[in-house]
Amino acid sequence: MIFGLVKRNTYQDSVNLMLLSSKLSSMDGVSKVSIMMGTPANKDIFKNTNMYSVEFDTANPNDICIAVESEDSSMVSVVELELDKFISELSLSSRGSNIIKVRSLDTAIKKMDNTNLALVSIPGEYVFDEGNRLLDKGLNLFIFSDNVSMEEERKLKDKANEKGLIVMGPDCGTGIISNTPLAFANVVNKGNIGVVGASGTGIQEVTSLITRLGGGISHAIGIGGRDLALEIGGISAMKALELLEYDDSSELIVFISKPPAKEVKEKIVSKFKTMNKIVVALFLGDGQMEREDNVYFANTLEETAYLSLYLSKKFGSSKNKLEKIMGKLEIIKKNPNQRQIHGYYGGGTLAGESKNILKEGMLNSKHRIIDFGDDQYTKGRPHPMIDPTTRVEAVKNLKRLEDVAVVLLDNVIGYGSNTDMAGSLGPAIMEVNEYYKDSGREIVFLASVCGTEMDKQVYSQQVRILEESGVLVLDSNASAAKLAKEAVEYLDKKNDIKKDVKPNILNSELRIINVGLESFSQTLFDQGVDVIQYNWSPVAGGDKELQRLLRILKDK
Repeated sequence: MIFGLVKRNTYQDSVNLMLLSSKLSSMDGVSKVSIMMGTPANKDIFKNTNMYSVEFDTANPNDICIAVESEDSSMVSVVELELDKFISELSLSSRGSNIIKVRSLDTAIKKMDNTNLALVSIPGEYVFDEGNRLLDKGLNLFIFSDNVSMEEERKLKDKANEKGLIVMGPDCGTGIISNTPLAFANVVNKGNIGVVGASGTGIQEVTSLITRLGGGISHAIGIGGRDLALEIGGISAMKALELLEYDDSSELIVFISKPPAKEVKEKIVSKFKTMNKIVVALFLGDGQMEREDNVYFANTLEETAYLSLYLSKKFGSSKNKLEKIMGKLEIIKKNPNQRQIHGYYGGGTLAGESKNILKEGMLNSKHRIIDFGDDQYTKGRPHPMIDPTTRVEAVKNLKRLEDVAVVLLDNVIGYGSNTDMAGSLGPAIMEVNEYYKDSGREIVFLASVCGTEMDKQVYSQQVRILEESGVLVLDSNASAAKLAKEAVEYLDKKNDIKKDVKPNILNSELRIINVGLESFSQTLFDQGVDVIQYNWSPVAGGDKELQRLLRILKDK
């Protein structure tokens, strides 16, 4: 038998009530308990699950409806007592929190300047009206709520697009903005891979794998599962890609979705190809696709993670490393004749790798990569990995050259190699650096060390000696060659006017209004994010006609 009870004007978050329903359903004496707010949609759920009671006929959206399936009518009172206890505990917990709580949107806006994001987790039938209010206040939206109509989703996203904002969702489960978790998210490394996903758990799987593999995430933008449907047209996907394209911290883009509408997929892939970054795309279940230009296609979430991590290291810029030598480059830039790269190598294969890297897209053919282990340099003398003399002389000879900007060096340690190659090269490097400074110029030395901590020369000690000599040491020979290439490209680049990127949620400090589930606020607060809890409840008790009249009066 179904027994019903209505508690008037006691609005509670629906997620909390569902959790309580599940807990109370395991009590002795009841078959099932269902507790929901008295919204029209929830009343339909009661009916469809055969848990409806006539007491619910007069309930409004601000009333809690309690349905108890039991042979004992007294169990309704027991369930009511448990509900009252639950609400009391929530209230005590809320009062003990340091999070600022308000009862209106206007108050939230007044209490927090420069608010830029609203996290919305209210019943879906109220999302459209509340979302419009939030967009009118200039806030981006992260809509966790589901049960929002396709028509309302399209209207919200069109409006956001017109205002230069983004709507993440509805039914958006996961987001990570500037290392800040939104809704369901994992603790991930900060890194250079930006993610756009129409799948919440897809984002979680890929970002977690990348972190466990040693990579990191710049941002992960959820767009909701229906964004790539024909009715929506990928509005949020296109906006998310635009945001990441001009985000300096996102050097590679990952895109994750279930199979989209054909027309929408074509539009999204066309957007990928116009971007100046590598894109790894997964249209889950859509079959094998061939690489197109800068776009790589994956077939599984695991493959997406591995491929994106590999490509981010292969093609990602060395911006942070470039910044370390930027002071020298600014001085070198004043001398237009100083644009050459010289490489003085002991390892032949390492020299060959650098040559290949420098050939890719570089017009200047005068760069010199010398393998001092070649036959012409070893006649009558030991191999340069044993005897550093030829390379030391080449370094010192830089004082007589006017056109060299960057010098590449390798240092191969281990059995058979010089016992302290860094110690041999270091004095010559310091001598050249001092000579250039005295003449009002600069030169850049880049190097890598091939070896391990267990080698007798000790990897870290060789790195330290080179760095103390004025060398920037990179993790690999390829990284050093790529940085040399980027440095010279920077020197050749004209002072172009950079695209004016307006402040947005990716390049601004997050300041969030949480509309709904308070646990989301607590997560943000614990992360040190500025957040205000807006304890939302339906206007006018949820009476749609009265709400309409109030809007008319407000507009006059």
